[in-house]
Amino acid sequence: MAILPIRTLPDPILRQKAKRVKGFDKSLRHLVEDMIDTMRAAPGVGIAGNQVGVLLRVCVIELPEEKGHVRVFVNPEVLSRSGQRELEEGCLSYPGYRGKTLRSERVTVRAMGLDGKPFTVKAEGDLLAHALEHETDHLNGILYLDRMLSKDAIWPVIEAKPVEAQAASE
Repeated sequence: MAILPIRTLPDPILRQKAKRVKGFDKSLRHLVEDMIDTMRAAPGVGIAGNQVGVLLRVCVIELPEEKGHVRVFVNPEVLSRSGQRELEEGCLSYPGYRGKTLRSERVTVRAMGLDGKPFTVKAEGDLLAHALEHETDHLNGILYLDRMLSKDAIWPVIEAKPVEAQAASE
């Protein structure tokens, strides 16, 4: 398949609400395959349609402990959320930074699979709950920056140099 360009701030598509998917066809499958390739190449845990320039309510999530098992969510909606927890968060559309956000402890999402059949997912206190909120926010034009605890709760990610590179530069 293909690795798509990831849209980054200030691209206005990231602030737009994605439209519901109506056709469950070959083009949707192709888009999802490209999104999976793009997410893995980035690398990331999830990616939403807006992030690859497609205003359709589609996102994919692959948890590190479930490598090879990608969850596909078409037309996802958060049915309920409860509790709060403080998390460290980053985003492929705002690379090089992380921030402290408030997210829900428990999240229930209803979506459809690639076959158009509805399903419900409940997640509590884990990375799946976090990713579900993060990706559904993207589809609603909301970024993690909007959920930060304060404007000062963000910092640049400092990449550690590999040991060989450190030794060569000394």
